[in-house]
Amino acid sequence: MKKERDFFIATEEEIKEGLVTDIYFERTKQVLSAYGIHKIVSAEFIVKGFPEGTDFGVFTGLKEVINLLKGKKITLRAFPEGTIFRSWTPVMEVVGNYLDFGIYETALLGFICQSSGIATKSARCKKAAEHRPVISFGTRRMHPSIAPMIERSAYIGGCDGVSTILSADLLGIKPTGTMPHALILIFGDTVEASKAFDKIIPPEVPRIVLIDTFLDEKFEAIRVAEALKEKLYGIRLDTPGSRRGDFKGLLDEVRWELNIRGFERVKIMVSGGINEEKIKNLNEFCDGYGVGTAISSASTIDFSMDIVEVEGVLCAKRGKHSGRKDVLRCKLCQNDLVVPMGIKKRCKCGGDTDNILKVLIDKGEVVCDLPDDNHIRKYVLSQMEKIEL
Repeated sequence: MKKERDFFIATEEEIKEGLVTDIYFERTKQVLSAYGIHKIVSAEFIVKGFPEGTDFGVFTGLKEVINLLKGKKITLRAFPEGTIFRSWTPVMEVVGNYLDFGIYETALLGFICQSSGIATKSARCKKAAEHRPVISFGTRRMHPSIAPMIERSAYIGGCDGVSTILSADLLGIKPTGTMPHALILIFGDTVEASKAFDKIIPPEVPRIVLIDTFLDEKFEAIRVAEALKEKLYGIRLDTPGSRRGDFKGLLDEVRWELNIRGFERVKIMVSGGINEEKIKNLNEFCDGYGVGTAISSASTIDFSMDIVEVEGVLCAKRGKHSGRKDVLRCKLCQNDLVVPMGIKKRCKCGGDTDNILKVLIDKGEVVCDLPDDNHIRKYVLSQMEKIEL
């Protein structure tokens, strides 16, 4: 009988039961079970290329992978969450009886493909913004059930804050945001809405006022600055796509008019249709960015799961390299060498290498302490210092 539910989402229990899997994995399980075939396989997760012209990815989704696989008789090796990786590099490996984990291939790929895509786009936006803050604003364009995953991935990738309440609570940070156009429309005037906001909202929330609801942005910026004076932290422009002409020129004009009246300290924030290329173009006049759909609906990283050994025998489908592998990262140049498992090798630059595929689950038992999200974010940002867009 067809099941009815209020929201079209899978529960945690349904994911763990293997119900959100492609049917051919369930049928494969039925065939193998019927024939009594219980073979130990090694499967690696690898990507052949990246979307949108980028040549790197930020590996995320690992905590969910661990929570799904722990307790099962498998061994999991993976990069530390937040590791920057390149194409044709195995970032994760599962070893065990195929019947114990094969049915979860769909979920495992879903965990790492989407979150890694979001984290990668976030990292690119933060890199483009240089020292300027970047806030994740995009969950309103996505299904609310995955808001925590989206904003965790955005935060890990480099965003300085997130907008939704639950996501921020799970991350252990305060949500970021001030006022929508709705508040200004209901008051009927930008200045009146900003005064009311200032009167009611606690002072620790920065006074950042939208200035593109009714009048020309330049004149609204002046009106708000003169009304709130030293209380005004910044102004925000949210509809660049709807304005004619040069948006950068508009920001230049607003900045000039504020500065000439003594409001040099007032920040200019922009949002609405922002991505890393627009960020690089607007940095001259912007002090911060709200990035929405570019991050929340970022292209996925197209990982695949491929068997490379069966009962210790080397095998792989066409176009793949068989056998278990180690990934050796050079301590000097940070380049990766993919080698057969157990092979020790120095980098061609002469530097020593470390295998960054670490055992995280050993025969079902989690054998490592997982870093918190703030630690992962710092790890990503430290690696991004060496990346050029």
